[in-house]
Amino acid sequence: MSDGLIGVIVAHTEVAEALLAAVRAIAGEDAGLVAVSNRGCDRGALTRQLEAAVGGRPAVVFTDMAGGSCAHTAVALARGRPDLKVVTGVNLAMLVDFAFHRDLPVEAAARRAVEIGRTAVGMVER
Repeated sequence: MSDGLIGVIVAHTEVAEALLAAVRAIAGEDAGLVAVSNRGCDRGALTRQLEAAVGGRPAVVFTDMAGGSCAHTAVALARGRPDLKVVTGVNLAMLVDFAFHRDLPVEAAARRAVEIGRTAVGMVER
């Protein structure tokens, strides 16, 4: 799985690292994902960390909350970059699926992540 699209999980405090650890436990060490935390960062520092994680490559950036600082920073970075897509409301299901579908073009991978994430959220009734 080492080649292919990369994914960057950007979230508050330890959320990104925890999600990455869970994906690696399920999909393997090279899931094509990296974690970035906003812990102790102002917007400039978070932007620099995100730029370094993306490294100029096509990527899907997964953020925890649509209205949060992580999403705002990711959207600003993606502006004018068709090879960088932002998906908000990250969940484990979308990340695991992404790890196994990194051969998709960035737009298709982002759309797939949204669909997988939506279907993973629901209420279980007994």
